[in-house]
Amino acid sequence: MSDHQDALLLDRADAAESPERVDLTRRWTDPPTHKARAGVQRAVNRLLDILAPERTVIRAARPPQPVERHRTPRACILQSAAAAVSVSWFPDAASDAAFGELQVLVWRGTVSRPGSAQRGPGGATIVRALVFYCDDRGGALDDVAALDVDAIDVAEAQSVPADWGWCMADGTRYETDALAAHCLALLAQAVVDVAAGDSG
Repeated sequence: MSDHQDALLLDRADAAESPERVDLTRRWTDPPTHKARAGVQRAVNRLLDILAPERTVIRAARPPQPVERHRTPRACILQSAAAAVSVSWFPDAASDAAFGELQVLVWRGTVSRPGSAQRGPGGATIVRALVFYCDDRGGALDDVAALDVDAIDVAEAQSVPADWGWCMADGTRYETDALAAHCLALLAQAVVDVAAGDSG
């Protein structure tokens, strides 16, 4: 292992309790492969499925929920009575040396859904904006590409990480489940902040 990889492993071990931090200076030199893009799309779909699973169509009206979950193929909106969180995936062009970005926006008020004629009174304003980039666990694809397929044991091959994570510009990294939990925590905090602002 190189000194850089050793340092990353030590950083990860030290930060076991907090979101992982990774070095974002590593950039793709060639456009990502179709396999890599498909992996990223699966990670996006998994995140959206956790936050707002696709609903089946029913004839009866749905009972009101404390958090309404609205879904499109590349985005979702988690709407409470006074605040919302939207998660949107913006893929880059196939020729770009990147995958795209995931925008997480925290809103005060009611967010109108795309294509909806209903608008909330007073509209919605953005309180906080976070941008995440898809990450292959700090080099999992590099590790897979460097493996000698003939010399690999089946058990060892299954231990190679294949899940994608989400990095912010400051290097903070979240696994998909942790990012979904973070989005729900952002919504809960926004609801508390709105309630405190209304009562104060």
